[in-house]
Amino acid sequence: MPIVLATENLDKRFGGIVAANDVSLQVEHGARHALIGPNGAGKTTLINLLTGVLKPTAGRIRLDGRDITELKPHERVRLGIARTFQINQLFADLTPLETLGVAISERQGSGRDWWRLAGSKKGVVEESIELIERFHLADVMSERTAILPYGKQRLLEIALAFACRPRVLLLDEPAAGVPEAERHEILATVAALPKDVTVLLIEHDMDLVFSFADRISVLVNGALLTEGAPEAIARDPNVRAVYLGEAIDA
Repeated sequence: MPIVLATENLDKRFGGIVAANDVSLQVEHGARHALIGPNGAGKTTLINLLTGVLKPTAGRIRLDGRDITELKPHERVRLGIARTFQINQLFADLTPLETLGVAISERQGSGRDWWRLAGSKKGVVEESIELIERFHLADVMSERTAILPYGKQRLLEIALAFACRPRVLLLDEPAAGVPEAERHEILATVAALPKDVTVLLIEHDMDLVFSFADRISVLVNGALLTEGAPEAIARDPNVRAVYLGEAIDA
C-alpha cells in the first residue's frame, strides 16, 4: 500500500529534554495504525508535531509525499489531517447536531453564517444527520453537549474531526476515561470508517489496540523501539519488557 503519512528523522527537544528522537515513521494509506508506549514516551508530542501544533527541532514530515513540515495546523487540516485530543474540545452549549453543522459550514467556507445555513442549507443538514447516524449519536442529537455521557462526547469529537473529511485521522486516546462498556463501541466505530480514511491511534488499553490495529509502532523515550503486525508486537520480548518495567535487551 502507498505511504500517506511519513516522518523522516524527526526530533523535538525542549532544552535538554528529548521528546522525539530520530523518529522515522511510515503510515500506509487506509491503515488502522496504533502508536503505543509507556507514559512519557512522546506519543502526544509526535501527534502535535504531525498536526503542526509543535515545530520539530529537526527532520521532515510528509503527506502523500509532500513536505508539510513548515505548514500551519489549519493548512494541514485543509490538506486532510484531522485530530482529536486527550481532553475533548467541544462546544458545551451546542447540541451534537448544531456542533456538526458548525464544522460542515466552516469546511464549506460559510462558518460565519452557520446558524442560518445549518437549518436551511439541505447539504449541511443531510451531512450532519449522516454523521449523527454513523457515530451513534441519534438518541442524543438534540441534547446539550455538556450533559452527554462521556462516551457520547468522545464519539462526537471523532465525528467532528471526521466532518473535516480527513485523509488521515489522528486519535489521541479516544477511549480514555470512558466506561468499559462504551470503549469497544468507540473503537469499533472508528474501525468501521471508510478504508480511504487512514487512522493513527494512541491508546493505552492493549486489548483495544490489538483488536483494532493492523500495524503497531512502539515508542519509548521519544524513539521508535519497534513496529510491526500486532502478532509480532505481542511476541516481542523488548515490548513486553517495556510494559513489565524490566530492562530492554541490548
